[in-house]
Amino acid sequence: MRGKTVLITGGGTGIGRATALAFAREGATVVVSGRTPGPLADTVKLIETDGGKADHIPADVAKAADVRHLITTTVERHGGLDVAVNNAGAFSAAPIAEMDEDAWDALLATNLTGTFLPMKYEIAHMSAHGGGTIVNVSSNIGAHQRLPGTGAYAATKAAVSSLTRTAARESIGQGVRINAVSPGPVETSMSLFPGEDEADRAERLSTALPIGRAGTVEEIAASILWLAGPESSFVVGHDLVIDGAATA
Repeated sequence: MRGKTVLITGGGTGIGRATALAFAREGATVVVSGRTPGPLADTVKLIETDGGKADHIPADVAKAADVRHLITTTVERHGGLDVAVNNAGAFSAAPIAEMDEDAWDALLATNLTGTFLPMKYEIAHMSAHGGGTIVNVSSNIGAHQRLPGTGAYAATKAAVSSLTRTAARESIGQGVRINAVSPGPVETSMSLFPGEDEADRAERLSTALPIGRAGTVEEIAASILWLAGPESSFVVGHDLVIDGAATA
């Protein structure tokens, strides 16, 4: 990744931060984005302390004007855009009959529109400048598994996986290679049940998952790094499930 510019949405915490650190260790210049500047600045500091190169550009991925500014500013500051990881996401749970309509709209905006808009402008830039790679972060919930109470979240993530495959077919002829990852439960706040702490989660997953534990953010980051790199150059339109055999 040396000499490459990598953009990661949702790069202030969790999988996004771990992915930013992984790309930086491989020599990339990493641009992290999200709605809250503080965590983004913390990610940049971690990378720079480790000797890497990083930048942060706050943006709301559900707003077209923010996304256009994000892509334009990344290219202006760093000379191009070679890899994009569309990771920004949100989670809320309720049965369909009890789902608050505002919560539904918020999930659609962040998870689906927030993948569509960045990908739209990333593809446009990469197609015009020699190609690139894009990895979208989906989920095993929705794309590969059905869990009661997660219908809205599942719908957005199933749509992300479908959007990924269609975009991959449309874009590979222009040198833009697109794939997705679908993590299962990972050691982030998003995988905690209401009122649950990390010890509670570990106990629950010790029997709920065949592997007996949650995944680590570093494991997901390593998979994203592989999909974005030259070792996976024949992989197009794939949705890589990383869930400890939950959907096996």
